[in-house]
Amino acid sequence: MDNFCSCELDMDDDAFILLAVFLLQGLLYGGNDTLFESTGLYHRSSVRKVDLKTGKVLVQRQMEGHLFGEGLTLLSDKLFQVTWLKNEGFIYDRHNFSKFKSFTHKMRDGWGLATDGKVLFGSDGTSMLYHLDPKSLQVMKMLNVKYQDNEVPYLNELEYINGEVWANVWQTDCIARVSPEDGLVVSWIFLHELRQQLWNSGNTFIDVLNGIAWDEEHGRLFVTGKLWPKLYEIKLRPVDGPQDGSVERLCPKASFYR
Repeated sequence: MDNFCSCELDMDDDAFILLAVFLLQGLLYGGNDTLFESTGLYHRSSVRKVDLKTGKVLVQRQMEGHLFGEGLTLLSDKLFQVTWLKNEGFIYDRHNFSKFKSFTHKMRDGWGLATDGKVLFGSDGTSMLYHLDPKSLQVMKMLNVKYQDNEVPYLNELEYINGEVWANVWQTDCIARVSPEDGLVVSWIFLHELRQQLWNSGNTFIDVLNGIAWDEEHGRLFVTGKLWPKLYEIKLRPVDGPQDGSVERLCPKASFYR
């Protein structure tokens, strides 16, 4: 694979309409046209199972008011979730969301979670990518994510796709494709046109791009954002990108964060 391959959106006109708009913090595909979601905000955080086509909430577990839901991933029949500003997380049954147990972790904070089926990958809002043991939740490995010798900070929501960890970069319209072996960014995905389209359609309340879900069986890729009214199935195509810029130049902050 080339060290750098930028991509842009190749999007169909249709999108999945979300029945309710939440501060989405974690997203993953659950099979059979369903999604698992973790939503944020104090007194409003929840874990949900949602019908992909209709947006209908099939199962929901409300979290305690002092907790702010963050990253979510599925390993076997267990959903793992972390929380913001706490070293606390939870494990749920994927079918009925009954809580197996709570756990503590040694990441600086809980932002994103993903898995390759063997280990958990975690982010804490810095440039660090953690490898966690799914049984003990102990940190097995820490990688400093870099592109061209520059640290890539603000790693947020994560998804494991075809041997790579894909990471939303907070406050930007970028997804970094990261090697979980050495932490190097092997490619970038630019989705500024997607957020701009929503903004131009009058959705001025939307927040940052955040949320990647991968349907491995059918090769479908879904993306959305915090407070976004739509979830998009997208395809990617190569485009020319800046070869010599810093991370800040590659992925500048979205206009409403400047």
